[in-house]
Amino acid sequence: MDVGGTSVRAGVVDERGSLLDTARVGTPSEENALEDAIAGVVEDLRNRHDVAAVGLAVAGFVARDRRSVMFAPHLAWRDAPVADRIEKRVGLPVTLEHDVNSAVVGEHRFGAARGAQVAALVALGTGIGAGLLLDGEIYRGAYGVAPELGHLTVVPGGRACPCGKYGCWERYCSGTALAATAVELLARYPGRSTVLSREVAGDPGSVTGRRVAGAARDGDPIALRAMAELAKWLGEGLALVADVFDPEIIVIGGGVSESAPLFLDEAREHYAGAITGARYRPLARIRTAHLGDDTAIVGAAALALDAAKAPVAEVAG
Repeated sequence: MDVGGTSVRAGVVDERGSLLDTARVGTPSEENALEDAIAGVVEDLRNRHDVAAVGLAVAGFVARDRRSVMFAPHLAWRDAPVADRIEKRVGLPVTLEHDVNSAVVGEHRFGAARGAQVAALVALGTGIGAGLLLDGEIYRGAYGVAPELGHLTVVPGGRACPCGKYGCWERYCSGTALAATAVELLARYPGRSTVLSREVAGDPGSVTGRRVAGAARDGDPIALRAMAELAKWLGEGLALVADVFDPEIIVIGGGVSESAPLFLDEAREHYAGAITGARYRPLARIRTAHLGDDTAIVGAAALALDAAKAPVAEVAG
């Protein structure tokens, strides 16, 4: 199950990573209602399938023991023992994991990162989410909140970020960033008549990343320039990631990855030029996610099944 701020998306996944059935409900804003919704979706799918365990991929900070959600900016949970509560409601073992950690596991088991020992997944959406595998294991950091790669500072004193910092990577490389860059370019070149300028004339707030990507596909020069900026900052940020973690593969996921043909080759070029020791070291392969929107669901299911099969002492540890 992928529990996000807008919707709870669930799927029945078999041991081969195949998605057999799906369900979706809106995300309630209140804690008990959210847990009711999750339990209801589980029961709905159990009526049609033999379900062994439940994995919850959550957009928030998950404790290292994967039993509680410490903080989720778009969900009601705060220091909440979510796994225990859901287990009591559904009578099945429940495993929690950060949504992008789940996604990188899904791609490692069944997708683009299969077989890699050191792999990163960068999810480009409203912001940037990231997951990291070191020696084939999820890296969570000392307190379970790593890696917050989207909040690396790439432009000191740059665009304000909701996290409270300025110049974060996700402010220059995300769906939100793509829209912000397009608005800046439209203001910089007010006399240039383009498809994008005509569509959003008088209402800069109507500019969205998806709209900019669509205009870029149609050859709009402002949109293409905004996309080139995104490619530049993606390459710069991936070079930082590679300098620290030296991954074999970097998987690009999230909604923005649907427009990868517009930016990924250029991002690879920026990455190859910005990495420390360029031309004298192997470069990580950069690929888009093979499992698409279902990556976190498939990964959460795999982690839940692992936990359900593990000895009790190992799970407790």
